[in-house]
Amino acid sequence: MGQFQGDAPLPMPNMASKAYGAIIQRTESPRDIEYRVFSQVTAALQEAAAPDAHFTLRVEAVHRNRELWQTLAYDLAGDGNMLPDDLKSKLLSLAIWVTGESSRVTAGTTSPDALINVNKSIMVGLRPANGGAV
Repeated sequence: MGQFQGDAPLPMPNMASKAYGAIIQRTESPRDIEYRVFSQVTAALQEAAAPDAHFTLRVEAVHRNRELWQTLAYDLAGDGNMLPDDLKSKLLSLAIWVTGESSRVTAGTTSPDALINVNKSIMVGLRPANGGAV
C-alpha cells in the first residue's frame, strides 16, 4: 500500500487530520461512521472484482475488508459493546468467515462477490437515517 493509486486520498498533515476527525465525530453518529467505512471498503472490493483489475488492487481491497472485520470483532468482544449477545455472536461468526473467505479470494480460488454481498447486507442494517444508497 506504499504507493498512491488513482483517486486514493492524500495523507493529511497531523493537525489537519485531527481537526477534520473532530468535525466528523461531531457531525456523524458512530452508526453513520460505520456505514461510511463499510461503503468505502465495499466500493474498493467492487472495483477489485472487475475482471481486468490488477491482482494488487484485489489484495489491497481484501486486506482493508479483513481489517474492518477484525476491528469490528475486537469491538464486539469488548466489555463496552452494548449490542445484544445474539447479534454479537452472529457478527463474530461472520468476522471469522470473512477471514477464511478473504484468504480464498486472495489465493484466487473465489471471487470477492460473497464478501461484497455480506458487506452490503451489513450496510442495509446500518443505513443512515437519511437513507444513504447501497
